[in-house]
Amino acid sequence: MATIKDVAKLAGVALSTASYALSGDSKVSAVTKEKVLEAARQLNYQKNGFAMDLKRSRTNTIALILTDLSGPYYSELIRSIQDVTLSHSYDLIACSSMGGKDSTAVRFLLEKRVDGAIVLAHNITDEILQAAAGSRFPIIVMDRLISGEGLINVVVDGEQGGYSATRYLIEKGHNTIAYISGPANSYNNTLRYQGYLRAMHEAGLEEKAKWKLSGSFIRDGGYKATQMMLMQGELPSAIFYANDEMAVGGMKAFEEGGISVPDEISVIGFDDIQLAEYIQPPLTTIRQPMYESGSLAGHLLFQKLNGETVNDFYKLKIELIERKSVTTHS
Repeated sequence: MATIKDVAKLAGVALSTASYALSGDSKVSAVTKEKVLEAARQLNYQKNGFAMDLKRSRTNTIALILTDLSGPYYSELIRSIQDVTLSHSYDLIACSSMGGKDSTAVRFLLEKRVDGAIVLAHNITDEILQAAAGSRFPIIVMDRLISGEGLINVVVDGEQGGYSATRYLIEKGHNTIAYISGPANSYNNTLRYQGYLRAMHEAGLEEKAKWKLSGSFIRDGGYKATQMMLMQGELPSAIFYANDEMAVGGMKAFEEGGISVPDEISVIGFDDIQLAEYIQPPLTTIRQPMYESGSLAGHLLFQKLNGETVNDFYKLKIELIERKSVTTHS
């Protein structure tokens, strides 16, 4: 059975362009539209593909699209959205965006196999989201800013979170503070890093390149970044890990290296995953409202499906959670 990906390939255009053309969008030139329609005819796409099904009827299903289905942050998010979908007698399909524009998740969006979607996946481009969303196909985009018809943004105040974490360390007497980052193309990481820099600059402190390492928002990444810092021989007095997963990995590396947290180095994270309060020492962190943000996204999606008017931007607040992984530096 031909898919929109096959049509786009045969026509020599992007997936989003093929979607625009097949839906009759005026953004696509007449020449390009004819190329796409001819490819669809050759592949018998209209007969066997999903185009004939575009929003003529409800599927009573929504999609949750994540970069990765594993990890404690995602499990809390899935639970919150599932609670909302169940209350509306809808089914929830959670799928990974691994593969980017070639992923099944992108086909779900562009071919509109569900009634709407919630997306937390930095590797699905703005162009694809803008092509897929519309008045009859709402998409809630989490932790990212993007404008367009049918697109609603739900974000957490990551910049303030990064600032609060770093400012807390400074107030505890730390003046050499490392930053272990997430992926460079992550909106979340960018905001948290901006907050870190703002607090450092306000305090007249200098960021050092050797203490800015990437951990890719995963536990093993935090572990390896910390190992690399240990190999350099000179440690800061504190580290701000841009998420808790990396902080957990980093604390394991310190334990193996014979470095005591917080006696010899202080550590702060971001997210407040469930594990944060159970590791030793319990992790000081910035709590973002994971369940609440997922629940809000779900409720906004159903409001849009019911034809109600909602804002296109929502920002949720963060909270500093003090535990035992930070001590006063003299």
